[in-house]
Amino acid sequence: MDLATSHFSSNEKKSRILIPLAGETISAGFPSPAEDYIELGIDLNKHLIKNPISTFFLRVSGNSMTNAGIYNNDLLIIDRSINPVPGHIVVAILDGEFTLKRLVKDRDDYYLKADKENYPSINLNNYIDIEIWGVAIYSIHNLKKLNT
Repeated sequence: MDLATSHFSSNEKKSRILIPLAGETISAGFPSPAEDYIELGIDLNKHLIKNPISTFFLRVSGNSMTNAGIYNNDLLIIDRSINPVPGHIVVAILDGEFTLKRLVKDRDDYYLKADKENYPSINLNNYIDIEIWGVAIYSIHNLKKLNT
């Protein structure tokens, strides 16, 4: 599937799945008493996907962004409608190859930088065909796998 030209039919209905949401927050410090009720639910599409027509999911391959909390095999939510600015983690296409890095500006030059040591910055002036394809807005990963 060509991600750059994918589109959605106007006949497709927006999927709405309500997942139960506890009415209380959870303490990551000292324990607090839990309440015995659950709110109606939460629609993850509503909270994670602001622009459905321009939002895509991509699977991460590699470890160059682990210090940003993005791990190998994570599922990324990418929004193509966001105007990329320095500091954003972006999906870029450099001479036909996809990469995921942080967009950085130093003086008048733009770079793509890994969020892990020992990975060189990528100077965008060294490429002919450059497209900032989208901005990563969420990373979804299995917490159990991180502890193994």
